[in-house]
Amino acid sequence: MPTPTGPQTTRSLRSPVGLGKAVCVLLGSVAVADVLALGAGVHSRQVLSEGMADDFLTYDEAVGDRADMLYQASGSLQVLTFLATVVVFLIWFRRVRLNAEVFDPYAHSMRPGWAIGGWFVPIGALWLPHRVAGGVWTASSPGGSNRPPAPRGLLHAWWAALLCAEIFSRYAGEVYSDAQEPDEVLSAFALVMTSDALDIAAAVLAILFVRRLTAMQGERAAQGPASVTLPIPAERAGWGRAH
Repeated sequence: MPTPTGPQTTRSLRSPVGLGKAVCVLLGSVAVADVLALGAGVHSRQVLSEGMADDFLTYDEAVGDRADMLYQASGSLQVLTFLATVVVFLIWFRRVRLNAEVFDPYAHSMRPGWAIGGWFVPIGALWLPHRVAGGVWTASSPGGSNRPPAPRGLLHAWWAALLCAEIFSRYAGEVYSDAQEPDEVLSAFALVMTSDALDIAAAVLAILFVRRLTAMQGERAAQGPASVTLPIPAERAGWGRAH
């Protein structure tokens, strides 16, 4: 990627394309793992429901054990794909944040380190990464400061889906862990399957977000440095930046 020249930055641009592709592939694997978990959950719920129908008089324990093993295996696959995706996504997110500093250092309210640190702040993780992403989105919009930022509908949709999936997943997990009676387990299965469906939606939106932002940075890099023609307020020059 060409590197804009000017007094506003001493950093160099680094292409996020390779990382972006890797993130999309891993997000796809997350969605596949969720689909498998959803199918395993349907099967386990059906086996349990059939056993409850006749008070477990004809319940086949071998079938139940296989269904449980399949469900546990699908859950382990979800964890593995999720962890791998988190690592590569954070590397990509930091890369696009550093590039955004080159495009326009005044478009951000938080320093580059928050691209990773913001995800690990208790409570603050509910909005800090979105705030960082907003600055990256603005700085990476084609046209720079000469045009309005690109519409943020996709950015907001991705973040809303991510929050909904995460919050509902924690709730469903707690209900499933506390379930004791067969009818409680059936209800918990339904919640966990809903959580898997939300995860799939969040993964799809994340893929679209990563692809769009990566493409925006490619377009922005080809246009050269930002052209700032208006006086820069003191707060944009650094006084209002988060430390």
